[in-house]
Amino acid sequence: IDCNRFIKFSEMLQRAEQLNIPRIATGHYASISKQGDRYILSRPKDKSKDQTYVLYSLTQYQLERTLMPLGELTKDEVRELANEYGFRNANKPDSQDICFVPDGDYAGFISRYTGKALKNGDFVDLDGKVIGSHGGMIKYTIGQRKGLGMGFGKPVYVVSKDPLKNTVVLGDEKDLYTKRVIVRDINFITMDNLVSPINCMGKLRYRQREETCKITPLDETTILAEFEKPQRAVTSGQAAVFYDGDTVIGGGTID
Repeated sequence: IDCNRFIKFSEMLQRAEQLNIPRIATGHYASISKQGDRYILSRPKDKSKDQTYVLYSLTQYQLERTLMPLGELTKDEVRELANEYGFRNANKPDSQDICFVPDGDYAGFISRYTGKALKNGDFVDLDGKVIGSHGGMIKYTIGQRKGLGMGFGKPVYVVSKDPLKNTVVLGDEKDLYTKRVIVRDINFITMDNLVSPINCMGKLRYRQREETCKITPLDETTILAEFEKPQRAVTSGQAAVFYDGDTVIGGGTID
């Protein structure tokens, strides 16, 4: 998401403007159209490859200057065209990871990149009682059960993390669920601002299915999302994206 926000649709677009190139084109599976005086971002023809979740931050200015030609094609159709035109990567397997962390070892990458060793800390329960020790807070994700490095006599899950105390909070699976989510740094595509509550669909992870919710403005950049069903492992820092059918309403960062 940040690569799209700061590199592809910021630096790349700025470079295009310096070269007097009016538009950029990307291979995202999404569609851009104009409805009235607004540009709209919608799901692609190939719903299994939908990438609109990672594009919620696009502004009207960026949408106006971007082409997404794969939005009306399926992945199989794209491969057929690539073969037809002799592209050597026509049958390359789909990318499943961050391009600069090919081995999937995110914690190791951060340690190498920053030059800082991972700092040990405490596992604590919901009451703050120390129940074990961990080998570095960044190794763990909300909802994680396996790979904690020690046994606790029963299944436990990462419920939250406290970076100031360097603690990882563990609890039961039921402790992972919530209906209310604060979302900050909101970017709306279908409107300038949300002025009153609306019902829509929302998703809190890239591979998650959308769920019915109501979003209510708290201020100009923050909303409250209230889901009809409890959502599992809501994670601070990840994206929350909201839809009206196939149209992206907007999105932001989970607080």
